[in-house]
Amino acid sequence: MNQDTFRGCLMGGAAGDALGYAVEFMGEAAIFHRFGQRGIAAYALEDGRALISDDTQMTLFTAAGLLAHKALNSRDLPTALVNQSYLDWLITQKGRYPLKPGRYVSFLMGETELFSPRAPGNTCMAALRQGGGGTPEDPINNSKGCGGVMRAAPAGLFYAGEAGRSADAARLGAEVAALTHGHPLAWLPGAALAAIVYEAARGETVPAALAHALDTIDGLWPEVGSRKGFRALMERAASLAGKDMDDLEAIHALGEGWVGDEALAIAAYCAIKYENDMDRALIASVNHKGDSDSTGAVTGNILGARLGLSGIPAKYTDKLELKDTILTVADDLWRAAFPGEDDENGAWMARYTGMIVEKK
Repeated sequence: MNQDTFRGCLMGGAAGDALGYAVEFMGEAAIFHRFGQRGIAAYALEDGRALISDDTQMTLFTAAGLLAHKALNSRDLPTALVNQSYLDWLITQKGRYPLKPGRYVSFLMGETELFSPRAPGNTCMAALRQGGGGTPEDPINNSKGCGGVMRAAPAGLFYAGEAGRSADAARLGAEVAALTHGHPLAWLPGAALAAIVYEAARGETVPAALAHALDTIDGLWPEVGSRKGFRALMERAASLAGKDMDDLEAIHALGEGWVGDEALAIAAYCAIKYENDMDRALIASVNHKGDSDSTGAVTGNILGARLGLSGIPAKYTDKLELKDTILTVADDLWRAAFPGEDDENGAWMARYTGMIVEKK
């Protein structure tokens, strides 16, 4: 594992998000009519850029909260600062810049391109307007939406520098998702994605990472009734990936991706079937009538952790919006996971110890 792994996870997620964002609310007939037999296979650019959606925005703010926890050596749970970081993100969705005087979690609040609503999820917005702060044990609502899983990948990278931390990654992924999404079929996928990313970043194949993640979840939450159905759907995704069948037919058998378990199942199918081909995996993951940007983002997170940035074709990185910011955050996650490897003498921490905005 090296820095390329961390970059690959976040850049892969952003690439899948940007590819799918252009077709998120399109039916399949419209997608294939507009883009041809393969569907969308390259970015639909706006003003020369491939735009990211709320999925990548919230992934960055997840990472920022975790990095703030590390930089401040906080005694609170990591999710306390993640929740605060999400409240910062909520401000960006109102499109207000410059900022009001105050203290914000990270440097992301100085990135003006983030002050752009990109179809934010209703559940995320409603939960954060209430202050967020849900947990698996004390849910804030009963939402199954995929808004929990689509932003959970940094929880896997957070522990990737240490062996034997898969359960910690899974628990953190669940807690991150549950801040806004209370149903087990929203936060169990968050747990699974974090564990898959953790295992893939440490060199496991995607099928092995998925199997390990499911076993970890069984051990952590044996009393959760939804767990058995969740496992069955994930195992079905892995089984379908081994069959010689049309991708769209397989995806239809798994769902549309608007809810958390279906989004992860579609991503798992694509990442397993095309484990060594990011291009084919991303194309398969977004060309359907469901939540294309989220299924693309999660597929990219998984394969990016597996293949690294060097495994992502240049067509997905050259014109990606906020590319430099995504790389900065990925590199800071690497520095936090491997202190002393390339820590800028600790200077990275300043990006996550509070952005102060003063009165003029």
